[in-house]
Amino acid sequence: MKISTKGRYALRMFLDLAEHQNSGYIALKDIADRQNISKKYLEQIIPIFNSSGILRTNRGAQGGYRLAKSADRCTIGEVLRLTEGSLAPVACGEEDPVTCERSNGCAMLSVWQGLYKVISEYLDSITLQDVLDRSKAFSDDYVI
Repeated sequence: MKISTKGRYALRMFLDLAEHQNSGYIALKDIADRQNISKKYLEQIIPIFNSSGILRTNRGAQGGYRLAKSADRCTIGEVLRLTEGSLAPVACGEEDPVTCERSNGCAMLSVWQGLYKVISEYLDSITLQDVLDRSKAFSDDYVI
């Protein structure tokens, strides 16, 4: 599995929103400037999250974006599933029941399912707040 630029940029956008969640609605331009991402690219990513329930939008002079839930309740897995689609390494890895005609004799099926389970559990166990906390701890350790 390879995470696309869209997925990586979406995570950076969400981490920025999490970091500034006490600042109200954040303009996309501000996120783009802080993250060194094209505003136009972020404008292409935003519609993915419009009906997802994890992002709030406010139009107007004080408009912008903010997390719809706290950073400690929004997982990396959730953001990546919305941007990337499935996190499974192969299609049959997440199917239940498996519809592949070869599944009864497939020696690799349990490997793919196991890998998908590990990936999902890992990414679903990390929240935006966890990443911010780890980043802060790392930067605090190396202050000169």
